[in-house]
Amino acid sequence: MSEIPQHIEDLFAQLNPQQRAAACHDTGSLLIIAGAGTGKTTTLSHRVAWLISQGIDPSRILLLTFSRRAANEMVRRVDALLRAMGDSREHAASARSRSIWGGTFHSTAARLLRRYGQSIGLPDDFTIIDRSDAEDLMSSLRSELELGNNVAKFPRKGTLVEIYSRCVNTCLKLEPVLERYYPWCLEHVDALKQLFQAFVDRKEQQNILDYDDLLLFWHALSSDPAGGKLLRGQFEAVLVDEYQDTNVLQSGILKNLCPDGAGLTVVGDDAQSIYSFRAATVRNILDFPEEYPGTTVVTLEENYRSTQPILAATNQIIDEAHERYEKKLWSSKIAGEPPILVDCSDNNEQADFVVTQVLEHLEAGIPLNQQAVLFRASHHSLALEVELARRNIAYHKYGGLKFIETAHVKDLMAYLRLAENPRDAVSGLRVLTLLPGIGQKKAQQLLNLLAESGFRFDAWSEFKPPAATVEHWPLFIRLMKNLSSPQSEKKGISSEVHQVRTFYSPLLDQQYDNGPARQRDLEQLEQVASRFSSRMSFLEEITLDPPSSTQDIANDSSKTDDDFLVLSTIHSSKGLEWDAVYVLQAADGSIPSEMSLESNDEIDEERRLFYVALTRAKNWLYVCFPHRQYFQNRRWNQAHSYAQLTRFISSKTLPLFQRRPAFNAEDLDTPEEAQIETTAEDIRKNIRNMWSS
Repeated sequence: MSEIPQHIEDLFAQLNPQQRAAACHDTGSLLIIAGAGTGKTTTLSHRVAWLISQGIDPSRILLLTFSRRAANEMVRRVDALLRAMGDSREHAASARSRSIWGGTFHSTAARLLRRYGQSIGLPDDFTIIDRSDAEDLMSSLRSELELGNNVAKFPRKGTLVEIYSRCVNTCLKLEPVLERYYPWCLEHVDALKQLFQAFVDRKEQQNILDYDDLLLFWHALSSDPAGGKLLRGQFEAVLVDEYQDTNVLQSGILKNLCPDGAGLTVVGDDAQSIYSFRAATVRNILDFPEEYPGTTVVTLEENYRSTQPILAATNQIIDEAHERYEKKLWSSKIAGEPPILVDCSDNNEQADFVVTQVLEHLEAGIPLNQQAVLFRASHHSLALEVELARRNIAYHKYGGLKFIETAHVKDLMAYLRLAENPRDAVSGLRVLTLLPGIGQKKAQQLLNLLAESGFRFDAWSEFKPPAATVEHWPLFIRLMKNLSSPQSEKKGISSEVHQVRTFYSPLLDQQYDNGPARQRDLEQLEQVASRFSSRMSFLEEITLDPPSSTQDIANDSSKTDDDFLVLSTIHSSKGLEWDAVYVLQAADGSIPSEMSLESNDEIDEERRLFYVALTRAKNWLYVCFPHRQYFQNRRWNQAHSYAQLTRFISSKTLPLFQRRPAFNAEDLDTPEEAQIETTAEDIRKNIRNMWSS
């Protein structure tokens, strides 16, 4: 390890020995195994600051994260460290940190392709479509090619994009992907090849890239002898966060950037690899030392989040995985309540217990927003949501539809995308069919007319609109002409969003329920747009790193005074922490999911998912096991079945939990005994007397 200069000795003294060893490592390949809650972000930001202190130009540092927020937080911390390390000029320190190439894989790919893409024949004015737009394009092509008509089990548009994306990100041919993940689609292999070829061609014609294209083109550029040399010269140090969540294509990009590992630092935790459904592979982090011989491996084991009793249980759970890096998380918080395994009779009692316990903690001083309920699948929380509503307890549920995926936001974005790229037929079809009286067929004719005119929006003036849209049509043409004029962007993207809102507002009210709430979303989006310098940058960031809400993108969630209970899928909880955590449905079939029991790899990922849920807890952890599962079995005419405790709480793990029933007998409401003299027979006699003569 390089000697630390005296003037920053005190700054790095706050790190523990393992963090310090990682932060001050030399330029050889480095793998940091960062257990849950072990200060990964602190370590990585100190690593970046250390590299800068050693003379590396910040503009030659590439910092790859999996969210915009994570990248911004990392750069903010580096900025503070640079000022503390001797650059007292705040402006100069900030300028240095801002020159770091920080962002997600996809946003970095877009930035590099706009700079260097023309060298491989890619126009730099491409637009980027999100997952749902890719699905719509795939669906349109399927209909156009008349594939799957009157054919049973032909994959739906979402599955089609999943198959295509998995092939790209795993670097596998179609047949092996179908055999392993989608065997019911094997009979359609020829049709799928035809469809996917058309998908590639149509994206080229429309000058659009999807998420997968960004990585594909970046990989191709970095694989080219000249392009690879160009990119390798761009970066002297490459740091990757959450490396366990990378896929084969992403690891190939890194290999091209750092062939021998020099300057490469990756941080991750194999025990938290839970995204195989997105084609991520835990093999990337497990095999890293073999891929880069001579790699230094530093393991962070001191946990700053959870109490030792909670860590004892989670350590045992992950120790039973088939393949892993050896580590034992420990905490200086020795005291604390053991994790509690709660036996519930059914889902209703589980919901009743959680709400009762949440209120007890609230009364004891733990705010609702410092408590979270986690579950494997979104429907697992339905009974709880009913109970929360009945008791009028505010909650926010994560892991469902994202803000950017809501129909009204996608509508607004489509107007901007069409103005940015008139060849974008997906956006064109969306905005045209919002107009009353214009369906898919007529909209396609109008897009053909636009193309024949050289993509001039005034060509639509020749069209005679149906009666239902006579009022809207001239206003629509004026809007699109204004948005596509050079003067429009000079006024700023916020002005453009306002113009779209003004035109779209009456259509929104006609199209959707809950209009006022949707209008408020778009008002907030207009305010947020003012932060962006151009329409392209606005569209790109919103598409590549979609926010969950307007608060998320505005980065002002910390300003809200609202207190609400957090409900979240386990996948959406990763990286977060709460004082009290409640895990629902700890039964085989729920976790592990009955859909993920075919191989040891699948079961191990379910184990890691359970581990992620439990390691979100700081001080209180409740794992709920409902014994009775209700369903309707038509074959056996059964209304319920009895569940088995999740296999992840084994005979070795169970003693590390305190087991208790949801409610003790004395806690249950029982009717009081009373000496009532009147009997039912007396009442019936009186009623009979009413009808006697």
